Amino acid sequence: MAQRSGSNESALPSRRGWPHVIALTSIMSAKDKALSASRPTRTGKATETGPAAAKASPAKPAPAKQTKAAAQPKSPDAFELATMVVQQLDDDKAENILNIPLAGKSPMADAMIVASGRSARHVSALADHVSQKLKEAGAPKVRVEGLPNADWVLIDAGDLIVHIFRPEVREFYNLERIWAGDTPTTARAAT
Repeated sequence: MAQRSGSNESALPSRRGWPHVIALTSIMSAKDKALSASRPTRTGKATETGPAAAKASPAKPAPAKQTKAAAQPKSPDAFELATMVVQQLDDDKAENILNIPLAGKSPMADAMIVASGRSARHVSALADHVSQKLKEAGAPKVRVEGLPNADWVLIDAGDLIVHIFRPEVREFYNLERIWAGDTPTTARAAT
């Protein structure tokens, strides 16, 4: 293969078996690089890219972003969510359902629901159904803790907290004594 004078091929290893392979630097000249800055778009029109485009056209202002209130859907009220969760727990045959309003008592939530399941499997199923119902209702960031053991499952839905216990674990921790005071149970009693 004959060497051209002034090319970069002398610095490259010999390619005797491949005469069609030429170094990219020897093919592209400065003129070719400038032409590659103009490229067709999907519509077929050529657009400028690179530094030449920045000099040629003034920058367009970015579109105004929507405010956070407009971008995020309105989350349901904690008391509406509490009523829905109590109904779901009652439909799933949870026992000793207690709805405790926390507004004015604690800044961590507006409502707390305490319920019992008959077994670890029942507690797990109750927690799964409640978390799915909360997500469907649009509750922001529903987090579930304690699901693998299912002795005590905590569902945190922001302004609503749901505790689902096995009966003996609920009796041991006795959360309703701390938070409820004289609040009566709202649904199915244990038999």
